[in-house]
Parts: sequence; C-alpha cells; structure tokens
Amino acid sequence: MTEPIKTPGPDHPITLTREVARVRVLFDGHLLGMSTDVLVLQEADYAPVRYFPRKDIETAFLRPTSKTTQCPYKGTASYFTLYRDGEIVEDAVWSYVHPHPAMAQIAGRLAFYPQHVTFEVEPLASGEVDRVVRHTDSGGGASQEEPWPPTATNPDAPDGPPFRGVGSI
Repeated sequence: MTEPIKTPGPDHPITLTREVARVRVLFDGHLLGMSTDVLVLQEADYAPVRYFPRKDIETAFLRPTSKTTQCPYKGTASYFTLYRDGEIVEDAVWSYVHPHPAMAQIAGRLAFYPQHVTFEVEPLASGEVDRVVRHTDSGGGASQEEPWPPTATNPDAPDGPPFRGVGSI
C-alpha cells in the first residue's frame, strides 16, 4: 500500500534553492563530481541536502542497489552503492528519478549522505562566468572550438592551382 501524496506546506515546509557556488563532492579524497548547478533542499527541521545534476557526477563509481524508500512529499528514492579504490559504502547515494510533482526540480539528481563524503564549497564571485564560449569575429555566434564551415568554394578546384600559366613562380 502506497502512502498518499502530501504537498509541502506550513506544517511541513520544503524549499529548494540554487547554491550560488562551485560545489565539489569527494569520497576519501577523490573527486566524484563538481557542479555550479546544485540544488539545496531544506525539509522541515532536517539537515539541508544537496542535489547534484547526474551529468556532473562520475557515475562509474556508483552501482544501483535494490533499496528504495518512500517519502510522502518527494516520492520513491532509489539508492546507489559507492565504489572507489576498494572502498565500498552501501546505499550512500540516492535519487528521486520520478518525484512527486511538487518536487519535480530534483528529478534524476543525486544526493549523498554527508557522513560518507566531503563537500567543498567555493562561492562564485559576483558576475563570475561558469563557462566561456569563444565566438568568431563576425559575431555570428559560431564557436571557435568547432570546425567552421567553408564560406567560399575552393578557388583551386577543378582547374588546378591559381595563376596557372600567368608566369608566376
């Protein structure tokens, strides 16, 4: 029998805020992930919980387990065991893959039990840019990290090199 879905309210407040920082999560000194897109969930009188985007975590060190838990406010949590350098911590990480509608923002994100990991928080400076995208001089927005498409046909083809037969060296 599943519990009825409850909505956060004055009797059980839940807030989600974006942490304005670069947050690293480490296990036994090894970096598991780093993100500037961490959501902090504050539920009633519980300790705050950081939820990281899955894309920012090295998921190769996580193995799904059969454990699940139910929260009437958030939904069904699935758990992961953390493996790194021979160290194993069962059910150290959890995720709400399909949370209840009121908690949709945490869908698919990963949270860590703080007794098993270390969080390093580096506040972002005002106006700090997380990613630099280099553009062309034309202002067209094409990144210099990607190959540029040709803007003209090859002047050498199909008749051969330029200036053929004009006496140039």
